[in-house]
Amino acid sequence: MKDIIALLKKGSMASLTASIVNFFIAGLKGVAFILTANVAMFAEMMHSIGDALNQLFVFIGSGLSKKAPTERFPFGFGRLVNLVLLFAVIIVGILAYETIREGLHHILEPLPVETDTTMLLINIGVLAIAAVLETFVLYKAGKELLQQADMPYDGLKPITTSFANMDRAKPATKLVFLEDAVATGGAIFAIIAILVARFTGFSQSEGIASVIIGLAMFYIVYKIFMENAAGALGEHDPRMEERVSQIVLRHDEIKDIRKLFVMKEGDNLHAEVVAEIDPDLTSREVNRIRDEIEKLILKQQHVTDVNMEFELNDGKRTWPKTQDDLDRKPKY
Repeated sequence: MKDIIALLKKGSMASLTASIVNFFIAGLKGVAFILTANVAMFAEMMHSIGDALNQLFVFIGSGLSKKAPTERFPFGFGRLVNLVLLFAVIIVGILAYETIREGLHHILEPLPVETDTTMLLINIGVLAIAAVLETFVLYKAGKELLQQADMPYDGLKPITTSFANMDRAKPATKLVFLEDAVATGGAIFAIIAILVARFTGFSQSEGIASVIIGLAMFYIVYKIFMENAAGALGEHDPRMEERVSQIVLRHDEIKDIRKLFVMKEGDNLHAEVVAEIDPDLTSREVNRIRDEIEKLILKQQHVTDVNMEFELNDGKRTWPKTQDDLDRKPKY
């Protein structure tokens, strides 16, 4: 039991925070449904419960993926997080389908506009609180995302620059960030739709907002599914491969790179390097070179394992393809 708790402490804190907040929001929406008997609010409550359970599942999966390799699984459990997220996006896909279906139903058969001011204020108040809480989670997820991308995360950057750096974040953090971006925007859209329906009589506005939210959720399904399907199969990281090649070739004793790839293993990166050296070097010098280069590679973001081997210089240039790659100085 202690081992499981220790692993869970390494899980995605963004997922855990989002799960707790969404359970609280689901409770608020449940109270609003009891008070107003609004069917749309009941759907919102079920949506929040689905998000909360989904994010809790992602938190558990991201923690268990840190389990050390065993005799049966010698390569570790890194890809477990990819499998968990593939399951998670199925849930998101189901919620997206139901959201769009409900929205189309409201467009084709709109419900009477709510005229009771008290009921209207309760619905808007709950959605406003949900928007504020989701914005808080979005900010936390964006901050964690930028930290993982090794980018500045002060001020409003977790909201304004996170989208441009999503590809460099861990899969679980990326999912939570996208889900809460849609949830925050969805709450705001819902408030606008309710006000439009109330003051213009255009009751289809709520259905239109629901369809837009559902389509945004399908975007999450597409993006997360494609990335994690590739991760589960075993995907290389070209950006990190370029950085590792720069580190290796900057060493004075390295003449060329015969082979190099960086494999994504869930949240972590595994580097394989075969470099060329002069035949005059002693075994002690070769071991020193290996230790120096591996130490620098392991300092790179998300790199947890390096396997470096050497071949004798064959006099032929294999890596890099252009001189510009050699001239770029790596950041470490």
